[in-house]
Amino acid sequence: MELPRATLGRTGLEVTRLGFGAMELAPFSSDVDDARAERVLHAVLDAGIRFIDTSPDYGESEQRIGRYLSGRRESFFIASKCGCLVGRQPRREGGIPEHEFTPGNVRAGVEQSLKRLRIETLDLVQFHISPSRTVLEENDAVETLLKLRGEGKLRFLGMSGTLPHLRDHIEMGVFDAFQIPYSALELEHEEALAAAAQAGAGIIVRGGVARGAPAPDHNPQQPLSFFREANQRRRDRWDTADLDELLDGMSRMEFLLRFVLSNPDAHTVIVGTANPDHLQANVRSAARGALPPDLYAEARRRLARPPVPGRSPS
Repeated sequence: MELPRATLGRTGLEVTRLGFGAMELAPFSSDVDDARAERVLHAVLDAGIRFIDTSPDYGESEQRIGRYLSGRRESFFIASKCGCLVGRQPRREGGIPEHEFTPGNVRAGVEQSLKRLRIETLDLVQFHISPSRTVLEENDAVETLLKLRGEGKLRFLGMSGTLPHLRDHIEMGVFDAFQIPYSALELEHEEALAAAAQAGAGIIVRGGVARGAPAPDHNPQQPLSFFREANQRRRDRWDTADLDELLDGMSRMEFLLRFVLSNPDAHTVIVGTANPDHLQANVRSAARGALPPDLYAEARRRLARPPVPGRSPS
């Protein structure tokens, strides 16, 4: 089963259009133990997936990747993040952990990731949680990553960005890749995504299957209210658009994944899971590629309807 591939913008890296998001390997995200993490990670590479995204914020994720995949380093590209606190426990505001973009913390984070991942060079380091241009410039954060690149500790600079700061990030012209939230149910970043791709950057999509919110077996119990509210918005948009009428045998997750693959500017979409069966289902869906053009056009027409909160499917 051959996964479609794309070039990740000006990085020149040839990535599979399905990537793996390793947040699900964190203890706070699932109850996955070491044995299961090892099984899933090897299944990712055995399926041909060539791009893995992680972060120091994701608990044991980096350590598990290093422990189980360091012997297969040539089989995948690895992206991590910086700005996550090193050396002290972060405060949390609205559920989001505190970040710091000072030269010392950025450097410590990159060097910590290298040690945890048991590698010499990170393929991509992304600033986490979309810091403003002002924060980056006041902390010489970009210059710090450029110095680390000069030392051979990373290859490319990235931004895990969101509006409103994403437009400024693109204008800075220094980022080789952007990680952007985007799905059929969250189209708010579509124009910025296209602008970043047009500027030559690689595009990594997160949230492409809407965090599983429309899935019939999705567990609506989330520890944080903003997750619960966001998932409800996704379900409302799905229902308002009557997308079940377009599935024609597809699961909702396959439809969502292939919707993202229908956007040529989305070079890779990272989907996380700690369930080997879900992983194989994602691989099969991605191997089918983009939605048929007429189906994609009809889906976009329906998604233009304003969502109706609490609407039941027709």
